[in-house]
Amino acid sequence: MSGMTRFGMSMEEDLLDKFERYMKRKGYTNRSEAIRDLIRDALVKDEWDGGEADSIGTVTIVYDHHSRELSSKLTHSQHQNIGQVVAAMHVHVDAHHCLEALILRGKGRDVKTLGDHIVGTKGVVHGQMTFTTLEAIV
Repeated sequence: MSGMTRFGMSMEEDLLDKFERYMKRKGYTNRSEAIRDLIRDALVKDEWDGGEADSIGTVTIVYDHHSRELSSKLTHSQHQNIGQVVAAMHVHVDAHHCLEALILRGKGRDVKTLGDHIVGTKGVVHGQMTFTTLEAIV
């Protein structure tokens, strides 16, 4: 990390009160680190929205493994995109449901398209994607 720069900031009292409660819930010990994290998050979102940034993240899905041919469809999607699927973990949740966590890597728009396809596969009960851009973390 390069040198630090100090700067002042003005904020309405009610907004500062909400921010202080947010910091406490998240476990921040100082305003600077909380603000840095919020700025990093905004920069990642901005890069992610552009679609060109190198990205890495997770797609987590829960599905009923008794759904007709669903496991086969999910496996096929992963094999068709072998360059983007870095890793996969399969967990048996109960007698009917499985959880899969996939690590995807590639251009933002490409991993988003693949993640949306997987989450949107008929039979997936719930799915969520979380990604970061590699430019933002290096």
